[in-house]
Amino acid sequence: MSDNPKMAVTRKGLKWILMGFLVMVAGFILMMGGGVKDPQVFNWAMFDFRRLVAAPVVILCGVAIVIIAIIKRPAIEEENKK
Repeated sequence: MSDNPKMAVTRKGLKWILMGFLVMVAGFILMMGGGVKDPQVFNWAMFDFRRLVAAPVVILCGVAIVIIAIIKRPAIEEENKK
């Protein structure tokens, strides 16, 4: 993939998309855990700040990074304008 300004996604944009996906995966990893071996025991750990607030915010940040990477136009260099 070249850095052609006519292309929808450049190399730099692709790197940002991959970075956004990694941020989303980190959010899903933050959401994991809290299981118990005995199904009769209720675990209040599933209602902590990390799972209810931090993980969804991290996932939404990853989605925003991907959207911005797709929509952002590549910078046109001065040589291409001439």
